[in-house]
This record gives sequence, structure tokens and C-alpha cells, in this order.
Amino acid sequence: MSGTSYEGKTVLITGANGAIGTATAKLLAERGAEVFAVDIPGTDWSAFRNAVGHEDRVATGEADVTLEKDVKGYVEAAKARFGKIDVFFNNAGVEGPVAELPDLKIDDLRKVFDVNVVGVVLGLKYVLKEMYAAGKGAVVNTSSVAGLGGSPGMTPYISSKHAVLGVTRTAALEGAPKGVRVNCVNPGPIDSRMMDSINTGQGDKEKMHDATASAVPMARYGTPVEVAGLVAFLGSDDAGYCNGGFYTVDGGMTAT
Repeated sequence: MSGTSYEGKTVLITGANGAIGTATAKLLAERGAEVFAVDIPGTDWSAFRNAVGHEDRVATGEADVTLEKDVKGYVEAAKARFGKIDVFFNNAGVEGPVAELPDLKIDDLRKVFDVNVVGVVLGLKYVLKEMYAAGKGAVVNTSSVAGLGGSPGMTPYISSKHAVLGVTRTAALEGAPKGVRVNCVNPGPIDSRMMDSINTGQGDKEKMHDATASAVPMARYGTPVEVAGLVAFLGSDDAGYCNGGFYTVDGGMTAT
């Protein structure tokens, strides 16, 4: 096991069955964490379980992160299973369809905001209560480089990820006096189902993949494991003075 140990820590992850969620669950379980993984109702967990292993320390639950009763339920289930929540990877998100503003369906905008913003806020509402009671904790929200700039045809996703930055700042200021840190990761293009979906919506998937990669100074997509490593650092005691920050993992995209 390499990297900072997570022995004795319990980690709650939403959007856990996606590429980044699975990679993070695997990495933290390998470092000794107890992991409670949450994804949407009806999730097929077989690939997740095969990838993550450590069945004695990894449990799964299902919830619609846009519903307050479900969020309250997954927090209660995590605490019932492992007794506490030390680290919360508030990661669930959707990309929504690609459409320029005149063609945008407002229902699509609302759906993306429900998951990417309301879901993040509800997670914080119920997890922070537990962390405040314990007097400690670390939260990592997932935004995106999309939260730091614009992109044609991506209004719902772009604006929702900007909103996550505002939520992170506010939660960090509220949590600091109570011993809780709140930070944000901002991944660039990552090899994943989500990026495949975005590239397909933008046109020819392979051409858009290559065009996106060429816009990255490192000339490639990132891997879910590279995002997981940053999440692991921010959730650890090594990041004890990191609070309210936005941390890119984007191959240099936002440096240009």
C-alpha cells in the first residue's frame, strides 16, 4: 500500500459507480479505508465490486441524490454500517445533453442542476451535521474545469459546475470553525463514459476526442486514478491546512 494511510477512516462516496468514483473507492480501500459507496437506484454494482474488492470494508447503497429523504437515508446507512463519516467525496454528477442556448430544453437544465447542485448541497446538509457533531471531517466536492470557464453547447453542465465552486467556498467558511475542511477538485478531460457522451454530443466522437486531447498541454486525457490521487490527498490529514480551495487535475489546460 502506497501513499497516505486511510486506516481507521470511513469514506462516503456518491456517484461511486462512475469511473472516478470507482477509482477513488479502490484507491482508498487499498489504503485501509472503510468505504460506503452510493449510486442511483438500480445500479449494477458487479463491475464496481470486481474493480474495488475489499468486500469486508466496502459497502454499497442506492439513492437519488436529488431527493432529500434519499440523501438523509444514505448518510444514516453509512453511519449505521461504519459508525462515522470522516471523509465525504461529494461526487455525483451528470453532463446533460449538448445544445446551444436557442435549442436548450429548460427541463434538461433543471435536471442537471438538480443532480449537480441540489445533490451536492443536500449531501453537505446531512454529512456536515455528522462532521460538526464529531468536530472534524473533510469534504471533497467534484466540480470540473467546466466550472472555471465556458464551452459552447454546455450551458447546463458549465453553469452547474460554476455553482459548485460557490457552494464549496461557503461550506468551507462555515465548516472551518467547526473543524471541517471543504475543498473541490476540478478535473479536465478524463477517460470516462461522461467524456465519451460529451464528445458524441459535440459531433464525431473520435474526432472530438482527438481535438480535446490536442487542446491539453500534456496532449492526452487524464485517468480516473489521477483524479482519485488528488481526492485522496485532500481527504487526508496531509491536507490539513487546505480549505476552500479548487484543485485542477487537467494536464495544464487552465494554465494556458
